[in-house]
Amino acid sequence: MKKRPGIFLGLLFLVTLLSFSCKKKAIEATEFTISPMQVVFEPAGNSSDVSITSNVNWTASANIALPWFTMSQSSGGAGTVTLKLTANPNNTGATREAIVTIKAPNGDVRRIQITQPNIVIEVNEDLEAKFAKVSPKLLTNNTNPLLDFMFTADPTAIEYNGRVYVYATNDHQQFEKVGKDGQNHYGFIRSLVMMSSDDMANWTYHGLINTEKLAPWTFASWAPSITSRLEADGKTHFYLYYSNSGAGSAVLTSTSPVGPWKDPLGKNLVDRSVPGVDVEVPFDPGAMIDDQGTGWLSFGAGTPKTKYMPDNARIVKLGADMISLASNISKIPAPYFNEASDLNFINGTWVYSYCTDWSERTVWPYSNIDKPTACNISYMTSKTPLDSASWKYGDNYFKNTGDVGVGPLSNNHSHVFKFKGKYYITYHAMYLQDYFGTKGGFRNVGIESIQVDEGNVTIPMVSATFKGPSQLNPLNPFVLQQAETTAGTSGQVQFEAAGIEGNMAAKGKTDKQCLMVRRADFSQQIPAKFEARVKGKGRIDVYVNNLKGPALVSLICDVKEWTTLSKQIELNIDKGLGNIYLVFNGADFLFDEWKFIY
Repeated sequence: MKKRPGIFLGLLFLVTLLSFSCKKKAIEATEFTISPMQVVFEPAGNSSDVSITSNVNWTASANIALPWFTMSQSSGGAGTVTLKLTANPNNTGATREAIVTIKAPNGDVRRIQITQPNIVIEVNEDLEAKFAKVSPKLLTNNTNPLLDFMFTADPTAIEYNGRVYVYATNDHQQFEKVGKDGQNHYGFIRSLVMMSSDDMANWTYHGLINTEKLAPWTFASWAPSITSRLEADGKTHFYLYYSNSGAGSAVLTSTSPVGPWKDPLGKNLVDRSVPGVDVEVPFDPGAMIDDQGTGWLSFGAGTPKTKYMPDNARIVKLGADMISLASNISKIPAPYFNEASDLNFINGTWVYSYCTDWSERTVWPYSNIDKPTACNISYMTSKTPLDSASWKYGDNYFKNTGDVGVGPLSNNHSHVFKFKGKYYITYHAMYLQDYFGTKGGFRNVGIESIQVDEGNVTIPMVSATFKGPSQLNPLNPFVLQQAETTAGTSGQVQFEAAGIEGNMAAKGKTDKQCLMVRRADFSQQIPAKFEARVKGKGRIDVYVNNLKGPALVSLICDVKEWTTLSKQIELNIDKGLGNIYLVFNGADFLFDEWKFIY
């Protein structure tokens, strides 16, 4: 019993000693942060500040014997210190690199990567002449086609969170497979294209939906139709129906308009195995949701029963899950029907649109309605869509694009949609074939505004144009903009997926390329700096209003990882609205996003 107080005191001493030791170690813990960890100097030389925060002394050293830059100090103490690095002009003809090592007494180190591209001798080039014949949009006020760097077709559209999202057949996949001398028979198309806009002039390319990977059991993917609904989980669900070649109609789902997408069925939603499907080609789905939240699907094509009434258009109610059928399949008696079914719900009325065939109109029972022209878009209406007798022919409202001088004659596929309170029609025409040197039948999506009479549920005649719709609102150049957002390009620009779903980066080439955005708003602020997120070795020259004269600012890049670089603007521009031209090049260069700073 007498030994216990001694043991207790010993343990108390040991605990106190350990506590003191831990506190001492905590006090001696090194705080050591540096920003930025990568510095890219201008070729002509400049200074860059590096912030060093530490609670101990430190030293700074470079890994080169004859440094081409200077440091404001080679050591420092506790606190926050600004280390200024200043580079000389780089006339060596090559990029030069170095590493600055910041070292603490305990051996803890941080390394700053230093890069400086070489000075490039400027060669004056007439950029307007260079890009004069690359696109119907770049140097004009045209807003069609939506994307001028790839072929797209068979569009559908939906509004979501202040943007309109357009989905299309990827004709470009066929073009890349068969080449400019090949024909577009659609057989190699196994992906769909995504794009969006908030102003109807500047379009963001969101990349491809790879149906070959998502649904490997399918043969091809054409003619998508999109609809969406707020579901019980509080999320908006997107339902994207598409043609599985001519074999049937399939569906993909997502909780984002740009994916990721999934195949919920692993089979066609509609094909010849489904009871009631009595058409040879149950493709070209057209989907919509009515005012009760019920989904509907139209589809069909095949050998006509008669010229006047081919009897191949069908409609069915969708199940509550939007991926099953909940009614018998009914006929729509569409005169001279060919393909391209589509649905709208306007003022309590189902509106069915379709593409007519190429045959002569030998039978026409309506004295007060003109015969539809060949391969145009016509519409019908009904209050009770599953009652075939309830469907009434309305009129034809969109002629073949070849009939109005927008490319040669083509098949026809369209969708009417509402965006920011206005109606539009999206369709395809052969806008870009001449620019790509092909006559193979490759198509591009365009848009026109259209004055739908909601009260009487009538659709007036509208024609395809190169001019397209008016821009709804200016672009803000002082917030981050994507490089894949364009109102025109130098044509055949390529993009690759970068990071999150739906984000793309522009790929550089040795030769100069151009990205243009329309009506950027400089009416309130004049830019003082330009910044861009880039990777690789390349250059961006920025022009405002036109491609003449010196660039407003030039950003030279030589970085191995994704980096945001910036450059002060020395020139002035007038206040107002102006187009921005981003001219870039570099064989391994990637360009993701940009903005101006005032």
